[in-house]
Amino acid sequence: MIATYLKYGGLIREVEAQQVGALQGQTFVLTGTLEQMGRSEAKAAIEALGGKVSGSVSKKTTYVVAGSDPGSKLARATELGVDVLNEEDFFAMLAKHT
Repeated sequence: MIATYLKYGGLIREVEAQQVGALQGQTFVLTGTLEQMGRSEAKAAIEALGGKVSGSVSKKTTYVVAGSDPGSKLARATELGVDVLNEEDFFAMLAKHT
């Protein structure tokens, strides 16, 4: 079958394998001030493990990471029943998966 494919001009390319991270399929929202790392660093850490970071809380949000002075995103997470992680729990989660 492959020989026939190649005979008629088909090409075979090397495809880079996608790595599935420990946070694959999970969406995080960051709110408030994180004391141990900046927001961009937290976002990069989540993405490095396969997770996504969103700017707003929805039913599809897996976790809200709440630093000090979290604001309305924390209230929205509570309203929707989204799991909320404090900074300590968030860093423990990252450490567990790195």
